[in-house]
Amino acid sequence: MLDNDLKSKINKLWDKFWSGGISNPLQAIEQISYLIYMKKLEDEDLKREHNAMLKSKEFESMFKDKEDFRWSKWSHYPAEKILTHVRDNVFPFLRTLGEEGSFYNEYMKDAVFMIPTPGLLIEAIRLIDQMHIKEQNRDTKGDIYEYLLSELTTSGKNGQFRTPRHIIRMMAEILDPQIGEKVCDPACGTSGFLIATLEHIMKENTSKDLIKIDEDGNETNFVGDKISEEQWKLLQDDTINGFDIDNTMVRISLMNLMMHGIENPGIKHISTLSKRFEQTEKYDVILANPPFKGSVDESEMNESLTIRTKKTELLFIELIYNILKVGGRAAVIVPDGVLFGNSNAHKQIRELIINNCSLEAVISMPSGVFKPYAGVSTGILIFNKGNKTDKVLFYDMQSDGYTLDDKRTKIDGKGDIPDIIEKIKTKDDNNFIDRSKKCFYIPIKEIKENDYVLSISNYKKENIEEVDYEDSEKIKETIITNEEKIIEIIKKL
Repeated sequence: MLDNDLKSKINKLWDKFWSGGISNPLQAIEQISYLIYMKKLEDEDLKREHNAMLKSKEFESMFKDKEDFRWSKWSHYPAEKILTHVRDNVFPFLRTLGEEGSFYNEYMKDAVFMIPTPGLLIEAIRLIDQMHIKEQNRDTKGDIYEYLLSELTTSGKNGQFRTPRHIIRMMAEILDPQIGEKVCDPACGTSGFLIATLEHIMKENTSKDLIKIDEDGNETNFVGDKISEEQWKLLQDDTINGFDIDNTMVRISLMNLMMHGIENPGIKHISTLSKRFEQTEKYDVILANPPFKGSVDESEMNESLTIRTKKTELLFIELIYNILKVGGRAAVIVPDGVLFGNSNAHKQIRELIINNCSLEAVISMPSGVFKPYAGVSTGILIFNKGNKTDKVLFYDMQSDGYTLDDKRTKIDGKGDIPDIIEKIKTKDDNNFIDRSKKCFYIPIKEIKENDYVLSISNYKKENIEEVDYEDSEKIKETIITNEEKIIEIIKKL
């Protein structure tokens, strides 16, 4: 939860970026990220110096002989000096830091400083300083960055990168990732799924008496007090993994995770469908909303992909299957066409999942979930690799807790989500046999006989109520009598 004062300052900063000529919200977030990164570098340098003093070790600052490159120095420069100093001196210096392949080096690779005016730079510095003074804990810093990222939805530009956060949290809770498991999003965008993974793990390892409820009824303050030092190192270094083809998204993703307390995120700039990506079985949990409308160059396609298609929504499902460990579990958002498409590629991908995995559930979501920037109907596939099941749970989500129009006004913020989570986790199949309800099981045998179609409409039965109508002759007599009465009334007038 951010206080209204801080939200107001962030909103004003957006206005400054727009009026300053940076109207693309992705670019604006990237530029703010660079400044946060500059601030954090000095904070980390001071922390290492303090730790060295405690251990009586020698310490050499990264700002040795470059004291005027520290945030605490140049952030107070006058307007006529600050922009040229940051653009021409500080920013190029930052790009030289870190060894080849290190987090710092990867983060700043190909970075370009684009803030055009001293006034905009000074306004951004003020916000970041206030954020640092007022909001020291990881939870709130993460909230600040998520609030910045919310502009990707509200702006109406590049909103396709933003999966609704309550849908992401639902998927994370269903899969229940644990410390020690490798979690991956092969098309991570801003790392929404990876942040949800981290928050879920932190919540599960926070004492219940420390968890707070905000004014919207959401749980907060996941401090992870039950996590040991060894577990925290595992969470930091060997849990979170993400890949994206867009370098801007990778930089934003890295900063998002860093703001949530992951100092060295496993985020890489690469197309996971390409030959350069090694498709080995190494991940325990995969959460993803892969690109729906993309296509790939066949000559660049990874040899591990056997299904002959250029449709990314199908290729990513095979990729996810390929990189899951045996016993690993996945939750993947797909367009409805994947569930019922009749091409060879569509059928092959459904056969792959049904014949080689335990397909636990197919969740059908209403088309308004991705509004205002997309009206496509989507579903979620929940499956475990290598296991087998004789039935699949189908759930017809009718509400996600928000209106399904372009405004997406909050109703209760939950809708069917708590029930979906409970139904999938309890597996109480004896009560889910009525196909006129919104939740029911279908035998795998029947799905195979139905050409492997996974669209809920192929199995759901409409509950038609029988209505007794009055005899037609009596209805006719009633109409004539009423007409005669109306005529008499009119004559009297």
